[in-house]
Amino acid sequence: MSVGIKYSDVEVGFELPKVIHNYQRQDLVNYANASGDHNKIHLDEKFAKEVGLPDIIAHGMLTMGVASRVVTNWVKDISAIKSFGVRFSAPVVVPNDGIGTNVEFSGRIEEKMSDKLVKIAIEARCDGTKVLGRSLIIAQLA
Repeated sequence: MSVGIKYSDVEVGFELPKVIHNYQRQDLVNYANASGDHNKIHLDEKFAKEVGLPDIIAHGMLTMGVASRVVTNWVKDISAIKSFGVRFSAPVVVPNDGIGTNVEFSGRIEEKMSDKLVKIAIEARCDGTKVLGRSLIIAQLA
């Protein structure tokens, strides 16, 4: 259970601190090696373009994992997350330009539930485009 953020200290509408993550091509290679997901759309620029993508794209589960940092950075306790559901609405395109792609993640308390649980709506935007559709985390506070 979270030790730092008290249920009584937050209200519906409370905005969690934002997280900005910069995706680089090497991140995708590292994630592919760690996860075993070597789908070519994440690693092979030529293949990604052949199947209609603008370039290679970040793994959805990588983006989901980064999105969870909005909550874990805030509560300082990964075990506070009790559930996480997400819908992907747009890919995170990662060009091979040495600059990478920034995605801004934010969260807002949508509902205070029983047992010190809160429902947090997570949003992710890349160049103004929503990357995640309906994304919700249920977290337990102190």
